[in-house]
Amino acid sequence: MSTSAGSAGAGELKRHLGVFDAVVIGLGAMIGAGIFAALAPAASAAGSGLLLSLAVAAVVAYCNATSSARLAARYPKSGGTYVYGRERLGDFWGYLAGWGFVVGKTASCAAMALTVGAYAWPGQAHAVAVAAVVALTAVNYVGVQKSAWLTRGIVAVVLAVLAAVVTACLTGGTAESARLDLGADATFGGVLRAAGLLFFAFAGYARVATLGEEVRDPARTIPRAIPLALGITLAVYAAVALAVLSVLGPDGLAGAAAPLDAAVRAAGVPGLVPVVRVGAAVAALGSLLALILGVSRTTLAMARDRHLPHALAAVHPRFEVPHRAELAVGAVVAVLAATVDVRGAIGFSSFGVLAYYAVANASAWTLTPAEGRPARFVPVVGMAGCLGLAFALPADSVLWGTVVLALGAAAYGLRKAASRR
Repeated sequence: MSTSAGSAGAGELKRHLGVFDAVVIGLGAMIGAGIFAALAPAASAAGSGLLLSLAVAAVVAYCNATSSARLAARYPKSGGTYVYGRERLGDFWGYLAGWGFVVGKTASCAAMALTVGAYAWPGQAHAVAVAAVVALTAVNYVGVQKSAWLTRGIVAVVLAVLAAVVTACLTGGTAESARLDLGADATFGGVLRAAGLLFFAFAGYARVATLGEEVRDPARTIPRAIPLALGITLAVYAAVALAVLSVLGPDGLAGAAAPLDAAVRAAGVPGLVPVVRVGAAVAALGSLLALILGVSRTTLAMARDRHLPHALAAVHPRFEVPHRAELAVGAVVAVLAATVDVRGAIGFSSFGVLAYYAVANASAWTLTPAEGRPARFVPVVGMAGCLGLAFALPADSVLWGTVVLALGAAAYGLRKAASRR
């Protein structure tokens, strides 16, 4: 097994975050990304089986979260599964996990930035997206505590908006719940495909693990924070999905460009539409903030081991953050947000993240009871679920995801070959 020798002298991060802050960061990553972005394409794939797909995604996410929590408590360093795969399976598997995470989540960052622009100022979506990236990169630069404080406010706003949507849908208008007949038109493949897309919405708990070096008492904090964040998110998603289905029905939800907007209109409360739009923009900001945090910390870990330029491993002496990694990630995301529309990258991102968690589950399988190994079924179900959902995604997502992972593997092989000369 390789070690993190490359990290010597690179600087260590300070442990500022407790259970509450870690849970809030996980919530900010999950709720913002999923509920406004993934419901409609998932409904298109699963039809009335949407809630079943949500349950499948939640089971896989639970297994991944449990494996990740046990590993994060054992290895409380920045980098998440990049570190776990390296320490438990070998250098290549850690690298491949880190590569899939950084590439997939960089695309997700741009997608969330463009979501901010689309809701806040549709006519200038790209300009607003770039401004959002610059602003949140600056917030992250001045310290993770300030990021956690901002995320608290974002999560509070989003939860309030979603509560208003659920209340409006369940108490007003022309509810269609009497004819829903959940699951009647669902197919096995469609349910799995939708579960893969909805997994994108649960992936935020990785942010807690990738911040492992900045969490107080990680052996206690991380195993508590990850399941709490996941459980709260599942409850919120289930309530919103059921409420929106009750007024739009599966076909209406699948065809809605802005499902929550359409739902409150159908419920007879059009006055809530501006509130929903603000909530969507704020939620996407929360996701973007947490995504930049997670990608920059994995970049830091890979740079420490020289899988990425070692200069990115620097930690700011005053703000105690990986400032060069944050600036590099921010710059790449800003360029993407300015030039391309990546809101269709949910499937691509899900493929990369599912590959990442497959490595996490394989790593958890190697833990001993003394190291806090989870029940044996957890990594088995988690790894099988990750692989199954990954290859059930739309064909173009599978193709591009496979190509990107293969390119990463080729780059690793070339670097290793060059180092032997």
